[in-house]
Formats: sequence, structure tokens, C-alpha cells
Amino acid sequence: MNIDSVRTFCLSFPHASENLQWGEELCFKVGGKLFAVLGLSSVPPRLTFKCDPESFAELTEREGISPARYVGRYKWATLERLDVLDDLELQDIIRQSYEMVATKAKVPARKSGAGSRKLARQTDLTQVRKLG
Repeated sequence: MNIDSVRTFCLSFPHASENLQWGEELCFKVGGKLFAVLGLSSVPPRLTFKCDPESFAELTEREGISPARYVGRYKWATLERLDVLDDLELQDIIRQSYEMVATKAKVPARKSGAGSRKLARQTDLTQVRKLG
């Protein structure tokens, strides 16, 4: 994967957003919480992401993957290069990071579900009024 494909993949998740932070760090968030950080200032670019404890231990034993600076103790890992993992494995790692963060983030409710429930309530009230 390259910078553009990582960016496209990260933004394909529901409620995912991006912004530049800390200079040249492209941060991907869900519900205001980070799930991946792409270091644009480093050559080659680095990718930092959240892991579960088991994956963190396994990944950080590999060459080119290390505990993330400052947040490694929270099971964040950094790929020194985007080609350390093949595309499918990298996508899986990013997906897992997104899912772990999204479950704890306050993500807005789905509009379609809320709207249909509201419409159903209005329909029920209309029917009650007609009966009464």
C-alpha cells in the first residue's frame, strides 16, 4: 500500500475523518479518537495504529515494526515502512484498529435507523388519535 491507498482505506470506514496534526502527521479518527496516524514527514512514511495485546506482542517481534513512541504502552505499534506487511495484512490491522477504537468512541447514531423509528412512532400516534 502507499499513502493514497492507506488514506482511501482509512476513510472508507463509517464516521472516519482525517486531519493534519503535530506538523506532518495525517491522523485518522472515529468519534474524535485516533485509530491510525500516517507520518508524512518521514521517508519512507510510517503508520501507527492500535493493536490488541496479543497482536501487539506478535507484531513488535517482527523486523520493521516497533512499539509506538509515547503510546506503545497502550498497545500502539508503528510500521517503519508501509511495505513491512502485505496489503491484505495491513488492511486487516487497520480494520482491527478502527473497530477497537470505534467501539469506545462516541459515534453518532445511524440516521436511517433513528429516522425510521421516529416515523414509526409518529404513525403509531396518528393511529391512536384516529381511534380516540
